[in-house]
Amino acid sequence: MSMERDDPRQYHLALAEGDVGRYVFLPGDPGRCELIASYFDEPQKVASHREYETWSGYLEGEKVSVTSTGIGGPSAAIAMEELVAIGSDTFVRVGTSGSMQEHIKPGDIAVVSAAIRDEGTSVHYLPLEFPAVADVDLTQALTQAARGMGATVHVGVSQSKDSFYGQHSPGRMPVAGRLAERWSAWMGGGAICSEMEAASLYIVASVLRVRASGLMMVMGHPDQSPMTPDEWEASKVENLLPVAIEGMREIIRRDKAAS
Repeated sequence: MSMERDDPRQYHLALAEGDVGRYVFLPGDPGRCELIASYFDEPQKVASHREYETWSGYLEGEKVSVTSTGIGGPSAAIAMEELVAIGSDTFVRVGTSGSMQEHIKPGDIAVVSAAIRDEGTSVHYLPLEFPAVADVDLTQALTQAARGMGATVHVGVSQSKDSFYGQHSPGRMPVAGRLAERWSAWMGGGAICSEMEAASLYIVASVLRVRASGLMMVMGHPDQSPMTPDEWEASKVENLLPVAIEGMREIIRRDKAAS
């Protein structure tokens, strides 16, 4: 199928050059875009199409944007591809993740420095032997922001999966034994959290030569036991957003200083 057409806007995002900044936040949920944009100066909604909602504004005098990706690697990869095509080059994934270590509690923050490629999107870009690694400078800026704001921070490897219920209800799957064995291996290797987009985003970023990292609010427990009301309150994604904003401000400041 040819994607050539007269409309200058990107096919899925409904965005054109000039609509977005080079710095972009990537939540999954469209409902979080306006909330993130409320931290911008002069926020404006610029597009809404399918699972992709986009707002733009300014931080530190630089144009920044937020675009929702929907759930999982395929739609996240599409978002990054089309944003890069219209000028974006620095991406911060903002979302929620499940704890994979007993000492990592709901309400803690996970900075995802690399990801296990337990998904299918990234193999359409690079062989599995190629690691899904975040940009070092961006990861360091996010970590600095989180620690500077007093958060409990864990920096490390996430599991990027394709099936939400494969994690949360593995016992009812016909491949339950395989899921349990792999989950145990990921935990044994020190993976800090489980989410659904980082590996795809990091591999696409490697191929497109752009920067990406991720900041996740930790929810749940490795054994899938229920969270308490206090844990639910602590792990609200709203608690993560000031850290994400400060991390992006820091990378903008560093870029300006280096230019």
